[in-house]
Amino acid sequence: MMKAEGSALIVVDMQNGFLEDDSAMARIGFDVGLLRAAIEPCERVVAAARKAAVPIIWTRYVYKPDYSDGGVMVDLIPGLKTERAVCQGDREVEIIDRLAPLPGELVVDKNRPSAFFGTNLLDALKERGVRQLFVCGVTTNCCVESTVRDAAHHDYPVYVIADACAEADESRQAHALQVMGLLFARVVTVDEVEAALG
Repeated sequence: MMKAEGSALIVVDMQNGFLEDDSAMARIGFDVGLLRAAIEPCERVVAAARKAAVPIIWTRYVYKPDYSDGGVMVDLIPGLKTERAVCQGDREVEIIDRLAPLPGELVVDKNRPSAFFGTNLLDALKERGVRQLFVCGVTTNCCVESTVRDAAHHDYPVYVIADACAEADESRQAHALQVMGLLFARVVTVDEVEAALG
């Protein structure tokens, strides 16, 4: 059941590098205009979580300057390296100003799609007594879905906030939500989350 108690909100990769027109991801060919559709809904969810004292955890995709930590994805998408996408120390890794984390809100840096892989996220959830998760952000079929799958593998009930997620391809957006809703999470809306946390 959706409720504030025992919950946390994970906001996935709402970074300059994924949402600005002049970003490396845009130069590689991603339609960042479609990704920006998640900004206003994420603002609403974040406001509701803060009002209800639900812990917020922000994730950022960050590569080392030499991309030695990039793994298979950098091989599959060489433009990540040649265009210097989400490189450590660059403005691209920062959360967009409209969604700036507040002091005390946890920021988890990662170099893989899942926020659980190689990070302290699982320990942080346990330390905070989190028993269920709300998830929103970008991109739906990659980092959101990977994080949701791993959360489910750790037996966390997950609520994916469909209209606060975005993908650079509409068919992939629909498919990712369908798969998550079938096997890994409950798919909900911003309105439903606001009502549950209000």
